[in-house]
Amino acid sequence: MTTLSVTARGQVTFRKDVLKHLGIQPGGKIRLELLPDGRAELKADTGSGSWQDLSGILKNKTDGTRLSIEDMKAAISEAAAEAGMKGLSRR
Repeated sequence: MTTLSVTARGQVTFRKDVLKHLGIQPGGKIRLELLPDGRAELKADTGSGSWQDLSGILKNKTDGTRLSIEDMKAAISEAAAEAGMKGLSRR
């Protein structure tokens, strides 16, 4: 069992081995479910969405023009060059 300390501000820091066990990376989220009798269940918040949920997210957001990968690369390079990011425009 791991014991964690609570700061005066109510914050808790998890040790790396605990985060690794939970599968939580930097920037990840933790889900805490409060249970009866003062208990809680802690697990990684993996989200509930799927790639299928993204299907059609941009539908009706454009004029219908379809771009090839080459067209997209060219547009990205042009925008990078305009932003002064010369290193990106050569890729």
